[in-house]
Amino acid sequence: MEAARPSGSWNGALCRLLLLTLAILIFASDACKNVTLHVPSKLDAEKLVGRVNLKECFTAANLIHSSDPDFQILEDGSVYTTNTILLSSEKRSFTILLSNTKNQEKKKIFVFLEHQTKVLKKRHTKEKVLRRAKRRWAPIPCSMLENSLGPFPLFLQQVQSDTAQNYTIYYSIRGPGVDQEPRNLFYVERDTGNLYCTRPVDREQYESFEIIAFATTPDGYTPELPLPLIIKIEDENDNYPIFTEETYTFTIFENCRVGTTVGQVCATDKDEPDTMHTRLKYSIIGQVPPSPTLFSMHPTTGVITTTSSQLDRELIDKYQLKIKVQDMDGQYFGLQTTSTCIINIDDVNDHLPTFTRTSYVTSVEENTVDVEILRVTVEDKDLVNTANWRANYTILKGNENGNFKIVTDAKTNEGVLCVVKPLNYEEKQQMILQIGVVNEAPFSREASPRSAMSTATVTVNVEDQDEGPECNPPIQTVRMKENAEVGTTSNGYKAYDPETRSSSGIRYKKLTDPTGWVTIDENTGSIKVFRSLDREAETIKNGIYNITVLASDQGGRTCTGTLGIILQDVNDNSPFIPKKTVIICKPTMSSAEIVAVDPDEPIHGPPFDFSLESSTSEVQRMWRLKAINDTAARLSYQNDPPFGSYVVPITVRDRLGMSSVTSLDVTLCDCITENDCTHRVDPRIGGGGVQLGKWAILAILLGIALLFCILFTLVCGASGTSKQPKVIPDDLAQQNLIVSNTEAPGDDKVYSANGFTTQTVGASAQGVCGTVGSGIKNGGQETIEMVKGGHQTSESCRGAGHHHTLDSCRGGHTEVDNCRYTYSEWHSFTQPRLGEKVYLCNQDENHKHAQDYVLTYNYEGRGSVAGSVGCCSERQEEDGLEFLDNLEPKFRTLAEACMKR
Repeated sequence: MEAARPSGSWNGALCRLLLLTLAILIFASDACKNVTLHVPSKLDAEKLVGRVNLKECFTAANLIHSSDPDFQILEDGSVYTTNTILLSSEKRSFTILLSNTKNQEKKKIFVFLEHQTKVLKKRHTKEKVLRRAKRRWAPIPCSMLENSLGPFPLFLQQVQSDTAQNYTIYYSIRGPGVDQEPRNLFYVERDTGNLYCTRPVDREQYESFEIIAFATTPDGYTPELPLPLIIKIEDENDNYPIFTEETYTFTIFENCRVGTTVGQVCATDKDEPDTMHTRLKYSIIGQVPPSPTLFSMHPTTGVITTTSSQLDRELIDKYQLKIKVQDMDGQYFGLQTTSTCIINIDDVNDHLPTFTRTSYVTSVEENTVDVEILRVTVEDKDLVNTANWRANYTILKGNENGNFKIVTDAKTNEGVLCVVKPLNYEEKQQMILQIGVVNEAPFSREASPRSAMSTATVTVNVEDQDEGPECNPPIQTVRMKENAEVGTTSNGYKAYDPETRSSSGIRYKKLTDPTGWVTIDENTGSIKVFRSLDREAETIKNGIYNITVLASDQGGRTCTGTLGIILQDVNDNSPFIPKKTVIICKPTMSSAEIVAVDPDEPIHGPPFDFSLESSTSEVQRMWRLKAINDTAARLSYQNDPPFGSYVVPITVRDRLGMSSVTSLDVTLCDCITENDCTHRVDPRIGGGGVQLGKWAILAILLGIALLFCILFTLVCGASGTSKQPKVIPDDLAQQNLIVSNTEAPGDDKVYSANGFTTQTVGASAQGVCGTVGSGIKNGGQETIEMVKGGHQTSESCRGAGHHHTLDSCRGGHTEVDNCRYTYSEWHSFTQPRLGEKVYLCNQDENHKHAQDYVLTYNYEGRGSVAGSVGCCSERQEEDGLEFLDNLEPKFRTLAEACMKR
């Protein structure tokens, strides 16, 4: 098949050869001598191709690499195939790379493969192809016994290669035991392949050896791959088992149940695992004390357990065991080792503390406190200074008043009985206590209630002591009337001798008396009124007057007590009205509430009777009183009195008839709130003129300014409009300044203001809706009123500096509404609304008094498309003021006067 290839294939091979030659020339400086190997067209895997002398090229190479993965290079230069190769041309080449990793030096050997064209006749040539048949070159099982006695050298086995049938083969070995530690332990005969061991081996040091065997021809070729050979060292029972600790120490509680685990011991053996040489068995071979036998050991796990529940620390608190471990599963010929195990018995509270005596007697003086009066002792067999031994004492009976306490002395474990609250000999001369004791730790055994606690009896005798007087109770009271006469006596404070229960021989002295109202008798402790008593005095709290009394006996011992004098109330105070100034704002109020008080107790106080003092008929005519409740009445005016100040005397009587007259200063004021009323007029002046405040004057000036704006707009618009009357909507007719009425009837007057003549409207005149009225003076009073018509609303004053405007004065298509009202109807309609407007104008958003009356009025009616008609507006429009043509005749006259001017 190779001969059948076209010549072009050979040409391609020649080209590649030329390129390879060129590359060789380029790297000639790093390349060594080229090598050519003659091979057949097919090379099987793992077949020896030939040998290359690597030492000739690079003696210091420690890294060998082939550029073609199909070929493997051994250290001796043998070239083997790694895969089956079919040569597609007569020649094939690859590069052997040699390098030294220490100095980074590199060399290259170029290897050329050529087809074998001649049959090799000679057996040994440098460039020959070795063929072999089925081979026996494979690892052979090999072992030797450790610590062998020889004779040495000891034959192990023979290594042979099947290539020895055709070639002269030399055998060699490398690896641990040969040229590595332990060196020279093994060697092989070069010609026979017999493997020998030179000395004994310890398996615990070397379990096995893995050496490499080589088969080579005399000229250095390697017909076989290196052979790994494992030599196993067989174990011998030459090591004793050893416990992990020389002495084991365990602790277990006394009285534990049978089978309780005490601890576990462990041993190791260096012989080969999972063999009889390391199969261990544990056992107990001795116990101190020898009896009774209380422990057992598991033979394979080494776990020690209890075989009895009779462990008692109070009898034996420690056991010592001698334990053994043996290999060969405990057979008699096995190797064995012993160790010691110490088992400590831990204490549990299995013994109750008991009193050394069942009864005790002691004594203590009365009135002593925080003193030790007795120590009691107990016995306990449990371990000292543990919770099982420490005692807790308690008083079971006889300490209901808390006079005693018992504590434990931490050092001696004694119970210390102390007095913490004074005893009184006069009350009780002897007290019997029952005390009990338990341990801090709970009792471990089930015990009956009787045996769970040890008890004892303590008799405490109280010794008498000479005591001073006793102020008991510390606070005593007596009752006296507040109008008691000077010199009136009453029982005072009483102290007594606690031993005799008598007040004889005790002296009294007043320590504190805030107002000096009473004196105290030195011998009896009784009190005498020294000054008039007053229950309503400032120093009296809840009707009780307290004084402090010092009581002393002949020995100078003292005690202190408090005497409270309860003052019984008498009707010695008349009811009165504390607030003597009353302000009534007539626009918003018609009455005022007055309240009376009485310093006496309620039994002498309300309900009160209010009445007007009838000294003058004028008071009865102008004022009226009506009771509201038991302590308050309502004062209202009648017959419409004028603004001003008035004196109204009012009599107030309590339920027992005691009375007093209070003259109230009542002011009728033109205000919204009482704070607005800053000027008062003497009522002696008939009628009295009301002085307008700055806000009222500002409102008047603002109204006059608005009037001028409307008249100016009317005059300007009349010249450019037709005389055809236009109707006015209902909601537009009542949204502007309207008729102003007087406070009292008067005659019709005509007066001039700023050159404009204005006609007033009398009491019987009929008003037209939406007209602007003039101010009217009568009797020194002047008012300007506004009508809230239709849906007209006003916003609250937002502070000084806002413009006062009227919106939506321009109307579209309107109709005439001939609304006619009498003067009284207008007055009743506008009066409350004007008061409401003024009240709102005088407050800001936080309901505080505003700085200005100037407001912004917004129109919120229906059907209006008009904008603002402020008097300062410069908007020139055809319509919007036509409704002024339908006003009263006085406005026409005013308009004509303006046009003439």
